[in-house]
Amino acid sequence: MLRAGPVSTPRWASAVRARSIRAAHAETQRARLSSVAGSQSSVNPEEIAHFSRLSQQWWDERGEFGLLHKMNPVRMQFIRNKVLEIQREEDESSANETLPLSGLDVVDVGCGGGLLCESLARLGGRTLGIDASSSNIAIASLHAAGDPALASTSTSAKSKGTLSYEHTSVEELSAQRGPASFDVVCSMEVIEHVDNPRMFLTNCATLVKPGGHLFLSTIARTPLSYFLTIFAAEHLLRLVTPGTHTHSKYINPDEMTDFFLSTPLPPDNAMSLNGAQATTQQQASRPWISHLNGGAPLRTEAEIRGMVYLPWKGEWMLVPRGAPGASVWAEACNYLFWVRRPLE
Repeated sequence: MLRAGPVSTPRWASAVRARSIRAAHAETQRARLSSVAGSQSSVNPEEIAHFSRLSQQWWDERGEFGLLHKMNPVRMQFIRNKVLEIQREEDESSANETLPLSGLDVVDVGCGGGLLCESLARLGGRTLGIDASSSNIAIASLHAAGDPALASTSTSAKSKGTLSYEHTSVEELSAQRGPASFDVVCSMEVIEHVDNPRMFLTNCATLVKPGGHLFLSTIARTPLSYFLTIFAAEHLLRLVTPGTHTHSKYINPDEMTDFFLSTPLPPDNAMSLNGAQATTQQQASRPWISHLNGGAPLRTEAEIRGMVYLPWKGEWMLVPRGAPGASVWAEACNYLFWVRRPLE
């Protein structure tokens, strides 16, 4: 954690400062010229350019992404607990309390500076972080290089996880790797910044192996979220740059639930590794949430948990499961969403 008062610029930040500025200037042009631009891509060129300009601040705990640094332990708590819960449901002896992601292929879509990726790798996952911003990937890669244990060539790779990064989009990754390539797919605080969120969700879901996990984190579209994330955080307190969020792009928990309740996944046109259309037998397509019970999905199929910031503590809290009125107050702003691909 950074100390109060004057702080010297970290060595890794100085090394990439000039490159990050140049990369940010070029991001908009690259995105506009992308072969998957427009209706075939969820990448928003303006959003990529915005976060590219901020990329050198990713690891400043008191800077632009300070709230995400404080949120990261809560996100990891949810991921760890949910993976372990399912492992125990299937086979108590297979649950790995220390490294619950050990032996699992994990991807973080829209990884930014790598805050979540490093934590996922330390839980044992063979972790890949992808981002459509090259300057974000540069910062993430250089920061991870400071911990040799995260290198893919580390002697502890098999037991402690590995970490690598790629400058690519979820559409391009899906085309390269093919469907059902990862045990765990994460995308935190990303979907509210993309074009065509339905396509984005579909591509993320297509990457998940049967029985695998999809973890999302986003913001509900409510008056409270406008007040907290835009009026207060952007304009009043200046915790984040004005224009970072667009309220109309926020997605409510019930909309997320309805997507996985009504949409057969993966789509019938999911492509296999060799570019051929996947067969029905290989890629059974059906909604991942079978039904709702009292308005909520089955705990073994999907779960929604609100996150609340406690300013008097300077930390985020994961709202307890079943908290009274959680769907009204706790999920009215920041929330986590987990859904599992059915076993085939």
